[in-house]
Formats: sequence, structure tokens, C-alpha cells
Amino acid sequence: MIMKRFFAAIASRSAYLMGHPLAFLISTGLCLLWAATGPIFHYSDTWQLVINTGTTVLTFLAVFLIQNSQNRDGAAIQAKLDEILRAATNARAGFVGIEHLTEEEIAKIKAALEREVLEVSEGQPDQAAQTVEELLETCRDPALDAPDKVPLPTQ
Repeated sequence: MIMKRFFAAIASRSAYLMGHPLAFLISTGLCLLWAATGPIFHYSDTWQLVINTGTTVLTFLAVFLIQNSQNRDGAAIQAKLDEILRAATNARAGFVGIEHLTEEEIAKIKAALEREVLEVSEGQPDQAAQTVEELLETCRDPALDAPDKVPLPTQ
């Protein structure tokens, strides 16, 4: 548990620092310094290896730190959204946990919700599906299987 908290703290701090404008300026400065030393080192293989190795190692480590931060942020956002769904009176509780569905199922739910909004905006009676399963059932139309073919509501 201590190791996980330590890693989470390092990952969060690293992600914050890597995203800071000063980090960009320092990185740019180092690249310019490296480029300026090219004539001094006669553009040797070792001179090129310095920037290639440095950027590769930093990128490799940054991927893990950033992914960890994104995983925690995503889980926190999902927990907050689940709490909002739980607390809202008219919310469909079946939406809690839909992030575990496949991309296709989520696209179908999104398409059905967009269709419900379109029907309401056109003055059709609001006959919203009561559960996530009912939303998935309303998407059996092949034209609705592709999210780009769903008509968007007009403003």
C-alpha cells in the first residue's frame, strides 16, 4: 500500500511537471543547446546518440507515469459520475458502470440517447427507455449501429 501511494504521488507530480509550460521551455532549450553543440562535436554519432537516447528513455518512462495518472483520473471521474447518477432522482441507475461495456455497446447507447433527444426536440412524446438494456434494444436498426449515421438534434 505504501508503494502504491508513493508511486501515485510520483506519477501525479511528474505528470504535473511534464505538463507545465516551464518543462516545455527547458526541453526546447536543451534541444537548442544540443543542436548548437553539433559543430563542436563534428555532428558525430555520439553527439546524435545523446539526444536519441535521452529522449527515448524519458519518453519511455513518461508513458507509464502519464498512463497511471490518466487511469486514476478516469476512475475518479467515473466514481463521481456514478455518484451523481445515484443521487439524481430521474437518472437511470443502469448507467452506473457502463464504462465496462464494449465500444460498440456504448456507441449504441449514445445513438439511442441522441435519437431520444431528437424525438423530444421534434415534439414527439417522450417515451424514453427506462434501462440501459432497453436503450440497447432500441438500436437494432442497422442504420443506428454506426454512430456517424445518427441524425444529430438541430439547434
